Amino acid sequence: ITEAQAGGEAEGRLFRWVAWFTGSKNAMKGVGFFLGGLLLQMVGFRMGLWLMAGALFLVMLGVVAALPALMGKAKASRSARELFAKSRGVNLLALARVALFGARDVWFVVGVPVFLYANGWTFTGVGAFLALWTIGYGLVQAAAPAVVSRSADGLSREVPAARGWSLALAVVPVLIAGALALTPPDPALVLVAGLAVFGVAFAVNSSVHSYLVLAYAGSEKAAEDVGFYYAANAAGRFMGILASGFLYQLGGITACLLGSAVMLFLCWFVTLALPTRTGPQSVPG
Repeated sequence: ITEAQAGGEAEGRLFRWVAWFTGSKNAMKGVGFFLGGLLLQMVGFRMGLWLMAGALFLVMLGVVAALPALMGKAKASRSARELFAKSRGVNLLALARVALFGARDVWFVVGVPVFLYANGWTFTGVGAFLALWTIGYGLVQAAAPAVVSRSADGLSREVPAARGWSLALAVVPVLIAGALALTPPDPALVLVAGLAVFGVAFAVNSSVHSYLVLAYAGSEKAAEDVGFYYAANAAGRFMGILASGFLYQLGGITACLLGSAVMLFLCWFVTLALPTRTGPQSVPG
């Protein structure tokens, strides 16, 4: 077996593990959406919060009791400048991640639930849709390595895949908004069907991005690089949540979808600059 083949097998195995872990995590998150809708329907908002707080407290006790003390210990950056001096690939991927997850939450958090409820859906029905969407997203995410062709160096095929899937995803909310503009007899059904397509493309995008951050991360501070990347993920979600409420008030679900498209085209534009080979692990100052 050649060195290139061995490297390709290692990169492929890494992609599969990343896809499986992130996909299974999101599938479990979908169960949480369903339970949230059920709690809202059965016991109301306030009691639902108390029950969730109690469950989280039990989880915290389990973590404190069972998690190894040294797990996750890594060499930390000594300054803010060093913290943000990531490789070009990590920095660009973090920016793309902000746009990618902002583009999801700009419709997912406020727009779609309010729209479906306004169209006669119950809390449980809305929660069930969000749950099924998230579970399906997790399953597709776990299966992404079967869809994306892999290369021996781990980047030369994967980076173009990230670009192509980002562009394909950006078109989906535009098409959904166009379909809703035709005033179909059941707009909720059109939205749900369109977002199912969105979920497939989004899951592949997310899986490829999660793999690429590990491919770009430096060996000494891989944990910090990944943490930086997921902090960008959280920033994107924060921006998407804020934009979701604002855009829905401004122009309803159509405004949310068009806002999503703008963010996704930004994500695609950023991926065009992603390097297809690893280089120096920090950006020159």
